[in-house]
Amino acid sequence: MNEVTEIKPDFSEIPTLDSDVFTAPLKRPEHVGEDWLEPKQTEYDSEDDAVWNDLFARQMEILPGRAASAFMEGLDRLDLGTGGVPDFKELSESLDKLTGWSVVPVPMLIPDHVFFWHLANRRFPAGNFIRTRETFDYIQEPDVFHDVFGHVPMLTNPVFADYMQAYGKAGWRAMEYNRLKALGALYWYTVEFGLIMEDEGLRAYGAGILSGPTEAVFSVEAQSPNRIMLNVDRVMRTDYVISDLQPTYFVIESFEDLYRKTVERDFERLYQSLPVSFTYANSAVIDLDDVLNVGTQEYLLRGGRGSSARPV
Repeated sequence: MNEVTEIKPDFSEIPTLDSDVFTAPLKRPEHVGEDWLEPKQTEYDSEDDAVWNDLFARQMEILPGRAASAFMEGLDRLDLGTGGVPDFKELSESLDKLTGWSVVPVPMLIPDHVFFWHLANRRFPAGNFIRTRETFDYIQEPDVFHDVFGHVPMLTNPVFADYMQAYGKAGWRAMEYNRLKALGALYWYTVEFGLIMEDEGLRAYGAGILSGPTEAVFSVEAQSPNRIMLNVDRVMRTDYVISDLQPTYFVIESFEDLYRKTVERDFERLYQSLPVSFTYANSAVIDLDDVLNVGTQEYLLRGGRGSSARPV
């Protein structure tokens, strides 16, 4: 096991990583400090605000009946549809009253250990930029729309908000065992691409689904993907797709169920048993799965986004 410098119980300081801890090499911009926080939020112009408004309007035509009730309630509580990119200060004031979280601006993707540290302190780092008209439909690096529209409404839910903080605290143990890929898979299949079973049927709560039009429909209605009930050990052994629709989605019964299955899991023993690489392909269905439906995988087999295959 690798070592990280002593972590204060209140996570008041960013621990220094040991040289044997493997993380993505990211070059820190000169204008930000070790916390990677921007001095202030970007002053968005009228075109930026128009892009936000158009993205917002498009999603609101699609998400009712497909997005988790907690997400839709969060949108209403934060009043994100008043027009233009939300002001982080005002947003944080509202969020703080609900669950004690805030939103902080960062210039780009930030290092894992800094991201974990912010989450452990109930701060959500949001990209300090917005996509252009040319990248309206797809952007590789998460922008302010993905981060604020996709993620922040879920932070109004007290149980999910606690799950996110616990995830941040758990990140340090993953780094000690060099199992960031495994913990990243858990984030991917819950926070970014998670589904929940509600009384009315399957609904999406993952930000990667909720911030884009195609996957919001594909994830809950298409015949192609597998839908499997969440098993933490299985998910953390499963590869995932970064730049296309997911071949498999994992489903939770409730946010209390998600919290219980993760926060109460002995991750130290799990990390000792995990292989360095993933065990299961992203389209696999295995014997231990509690399967809601086995997908046809037609979209994947036809070549996915690169082949202009229909997401069916």
